[in-house]
Amino acid sequence: MDNKKNILIGGITGGIGSALAKRLHEGGHSVAGFARAEEKSANFQKETGIETRVCDATDPDAVEETISELVENLGGFDAYVHAIGSIFIKPAHLTQAKDWDRTLLLNLSSAFFALRVTAKKMQKQGYGSNLFFSTAAAQTGIANHEAIAAAKGGIEAMVRSAAATYSSRGLRFNAIAPSLTDTPLAQPIIGSEQALEISKRMHPLGDITHTDDVASLAEWLLSDHAVGVTGQTFVIDGGLSSVVPKPRA
Repeated sequence: MDNKKNILIGGITGGIGSALAKRLHEGGHSVAGFARAEEKSANFQKETGIETRVCDATDPDAVEETISELVENLGGFDAYVHAIGSIFIKPAHLTQAKDWDRTLLLNLSSAFFALRVTAKKMQKQGYGSNLFFSTAAAQTGIANHEAIAAAKGGIEAMVRSAAATYSSRGLRFNAIAPSLTDTPLAQPIIGSEQALEISKRMHPLGDITHTDDVASLAEWLLSDHAVGVTGQTFVIDGGLSSVVPKPRA
């Protein structure tokens, strides 16, 4: 990234959030963020020197208070990244109402709560970039992903609408839609060698998505090289959502 920026990350201790935070911090940018787990947040701050607050992203009042405090401590902010979400894989007829509600709350509602705050603050300053995370399952039909695909698909629609609403104020909104990624959150799925190989075979390029690749794309979207990019969802999924590969010999 060219000019040094102040960047706030929600979900900063997660697989993608932490990879991006470290990448930006090492590049000389001022980074701060929040996460839900107190011990994990404390350890991350101790390890990296990056200010990390504890915040429940599903509590709109807590989100507003935490973002406001972190922005003040940073002395303003150029970008916000919402790296918060869950993985829920189950067919609709086996999905309980509480699971549906929780999936929407963790993924879509938490993103909207953050967007309300960042849009309010950024439009006053007349610039700012916002980045959210969807999933490749919102790009194409993948079995047993009804709930999470609906939640993440909502994020993509939200991003397009926000990009239209705030474009005249100089704000940008984009999303990244990875496929299954090598994060701690995905360990129940890829924890065994057999399960990992099955997941890899689903991807035309023969591998799942990696956090460093996602962080690299995120870094570019936050940079001045992407100032003309808004309202877009960038898919990084090894061709999963768009390619029908030739059968392997």
